[in-house]
Amino acid sequence: MVTDPKAIALYAWPTPNGHKISIALEEMGLPYAVHPVDIGAGDQFKPDFLAISPNNRMPAIVDPDGPNGQPLSLFESGAILIYLAEKTGQFRPADAAVWYGHVQWLMWQMGGVGPMFGQAGHFRNYAPERIQYGIDRYTNEARRLIRVANTQLAKTEFLAGDYGIADMATFPWLRLHERYDIDLADFPHVKRWIDTVAARPAVQRGLELLKDKSRPAGQALDDKTRENLFGARQR
Repeated sequence: MVTDPKAIALYAWPTPNGHKISIALEEMGLPYAVHPVDIGAGDQFKPDFLAISPNNRMPAIVDPDGPNGQPLSLFESGAILIYLAEKTGQFRPADAAVWYGHVQWLMWQMGGVGPMFGQAGHFRNYAPERIQYGIDRYTNEARRLIRVANTQLAKTEFLAGDYGIADMATFPWLRLHERYDIDLADFPHVKRWIDTVAARPAVQRGLELLKDKSRPAGQALDDKTRENLFGARQR
C-alpha cells in the first residue's frame, strides 16, 4: 500500500492504455497508488471518475503535487506521458528538436496505433457479427503501422532515437501483435525493439498493473459488460 502523500493516483485498468502510464511511472520512479476502473463493470461512468476524466475513458491521474504544489488531474494518456516527463525531467531531452521528435512519435501512437489496433481487436473479438470488411480494414491498417515502425526502427534503436515516452506508449499495443494475426517475421526490427523494451525491469513491473483482472483475448462478453464497453451508455 502506497502511503506517500505525494503519490500520484492512477485510475486505470489492465489494457494497453493503462499500461502506458504504469510503465512510465515505474520508469520514472514516481510513487503511485492504483485506483481500479473496471470498464466492464461501468466504473468509467461513476460521477467521481467523470470529474477527473469527462471523456469516460481511463487512464487518468491525480497528482497531489502538481504545478506550483497544487493538485492536478489529467486524462488522455498522451497528455499524461508528456506531463510526467516534464514533471520529472526524465525522458524529456533538453534539445527542443529532439524532444519534438519524441512528441511526434507519441502522437503517431495516439492517432494511429491505439485507434486502429483497437478497432482491429473489436472487429476480430467483440463485434456481435463477423464483418470481414471491418476485420480486413483495420487489420491491414495495423499491419501498415507496424511496417512504419519497422522502417523507423531499421534506422534507430528506439522510435525517436533514445528510449522515451513514445516507446512506452507504443509497446503495450505492438507486443500484442499475435492477437491481430501479425507475424513479426515480416518485421524483424519491430521484433528486436519489442524484445529490448520487454526486457526492461520497469516495463515488466508496469505490466503487472492489475494483472489478475486482465481479460483473455477473445473471451466472450456477457450482456452487461458489452453494454458498458460498447452500448448506448457510452453516448
